[in-house]
Amino acid sequence: MNQKINNIIIASIWFINGLFCKVLNAVPRHEQIVSKILSEDYSRPLTIIIGILEIAMAFWILSNKATKFNTITQIVIIASMNILEFIIAPELLFWGKLNALFALVLIVVIYCNHFHINKTHHELI
Repeated sequence: MNQKINNIIIASIWFINGLFCKVLNAVPRHEQIVSKILSEDYSRPLTIIIGILEIAMAFWILSNKATKFNTITQIVIIASMNILEFIIAPELLFWGKLNALFALVLIVVIYCNHFHINKTHHELI
């Protein structure tokens, strides 16, 4: 598959999760997870901030700027988020602890998209 198409798909995942699931609160479970992990008192504003950052990630992916740093950032965020959720709030996850498997698949796709499909492009961070 073409790296540009992959970038659009990956960016769409970040955008949809940020805007619909968090900012617009279409999936209240996300706020419950934030409440359990970070703070019950500030779960709504924190969820909105996380959503805005996810939307920003989508635009960063589409900008094609600092792609190596972007790829590493995505992998670290997805791994960290899913480890915390796996340990602290597995009962709130859509697929329970199996969510970690889907996160791993996404990490592999993001990694391969940059480091294997993009073999001819060398970039300095």
